[in-house]
Amino acid sequence: MLRLEARAQASRAMTLASPLIALALTAALAALLFAALGKDPVRALAVFFVEPLAGMRQATELLLKATPLVVIALGLAVCYRANVWNIGAEGQFLLGALAGGGIALWLTNAGIVLPRAASAALVLGAGVAGGMAWAAVVALLRDRLAANEILVSLMLVYVAQQLVNWLVFGPWKDPQGFNFPQTRTFDASTWLPPLAAGTRLNIGVLVALAAAALAWLFLFRSFRGFQLQVGGLAPAAARYAGFSARASLWTALLASGGLAGLAGAIEVAGPLRQITPHISTGLGFTAIIVAFVGRLHPLGIVAAGVLLSMMLIGGELGQSRLGLPNAISGVFQGLLLVLLLACDTLIHYRLRLRPPRRARARDDMNAGPRASVTRP
Repeated sequence: MLRLEARAQASRAMTLASPLIALALTAALAALLFAALGKDPVRALAVFFVEPLAGMRQATELLLKATPLVVIALGLAVCYRANVWNIGAEGQFLLGALAGGGIALWLTNAGIVLPRAASAALVLGAGVAGGMAWAAVVALLRDRLAANEILVSLMLVYVAQQLVNWLVFGPWKDPQGFNFPQTRTFDASTWLPPLAAGTRLNIGVLVALAAAALAWLFLFRSFRGFQLQVGGLAPAAARYAGFSARASLWTALLASGGLAGLAGAIEVAGPLRQITPHISTGLGFTAIIVAFVGRLHPLGIVAAGVLLSMMLIGGELGQSRLGLPNAISGVFQGLLLVLLLACDTLIHYRLRLRPPRRARARDDMNAGPRASVTRP
């Protein structure tokens, strides 16, 4: 009884309402899922969406979790707007963590104590360089050999993880660590400066906000950003205008890899303060959802990063307090993305009530004779 009818132009109201509708539907389906698992839906939803904001400490942990997601997603948004499909931000995150953590470990082992600002600049700069270097491999193979960037970037994730494992099980392993695969804890001078006493929140959140502002300026207020987006939306028009596809490819991948590496350095120099095999719990892949839920816009990505972090923290609380399975956070994320894509259909189409078949046939019969009348 319903049909989709194309709109004359995209609906601005549905563009704004679609994420809210998708979130409401996700919560409704999650409530049904909790009930099917024998849990109180109201209590379970409160654990996911209320308790992460229940106090100062919970709010700071939420911001701490959102920081790397936002930073990685900003870089992915630059790539996707250029129609460059970087799926390997996880690997670039790991290389940034290794590069930044390697500098912090070197300063620690050498006994070099620098001012906090100087050490933070070195660690974060090394993280950016590490992520860019890993993304440059993807750009080089795509540029020179026309290799598919989706497959190359994804496969490099597993190479990066094995490199992390080799280092923490071998050369960088803490000799006083009771045989655990981890590095020494970094010297306090290499930690990122804290923002709130008594919490783990650090200047990484300010770096994320600054990165969002710079991404907005680059995408919407710079000629290079304009070239990059034109190349993604209309490659033929970009070629006709003389825009370089190679420059857009390298710009997008290096920016994406640099931001992912920055997120890795923030993570190891912030809450972790050492390198372990489990630096990331899939943050690079979760950031893909953050980028699309945020509409590939820096402001939307900041809000989506907080929302997805709430789901991650809620999943951890649900396991400990309600006995929910570990996969519940992934289910939430998948539901949100699928429902968002479904709701986005209404941006370009509207639902119309299809009249009953008999009524349509009667209308066609009535319209037939009138349509056959010709004027002299």
